[in-house]
Amino acid sequence: MKREISLKINGQVYTLSIPANRLLVDLLREELSLTGTKVSCREGECGCCTVLLNGKAVCSCLTLAIEIDGAEVTTIEGLAKDGRLHPLQEAFVNQGAAQCGFCTPGVILAAKALLDENPHPSGDEIKEALAGNFCRCTGYASIFRAVQSVAVGGE
Repeated sequence: MKREISLKINGQVYTLSIPANRLLVDLLREELSLTGTKVSCREGECGCCTVLLNGKAVCSCLTLAIEIDGAEVTTIEGLAKDGRLHPLQEAFVNQGAAQCGFCTPGVILAAKALLDENPHPSGDEIKEALAGNFCRCTGYASIFRAVQSVAVGGE
């Protein structure tokens, strides 16, 4: 059984007919070719599939697409504007925080949700906000420095 939903993804409105059991991560990757959102655990444990749903960081592998009818979603593809990287993306490049890059989209979006809510978080607040995002390359120090550099400097 399919249902029709409308939502805004990275500023573009979509009206889609989808199966009731379609996960947001699969909708993004398979139907809309937004492959920056990664798939890893499919259990909400690793944070690789993190996107912003109405400004809040969520695991898209745990989110049914039909539940977000009328919502606004931001993926990593939606951060760069007019060919310019978002300050968090630039900070990840400058701090060498991307490493293999698999976790990077989810970490950046979790950090963006934090900084949108609290532009100047403490070190502990940054660690708390990123606690659900795992880095296979153990690049946590550079990730922390990248987020902290944007938090201190402001966006």
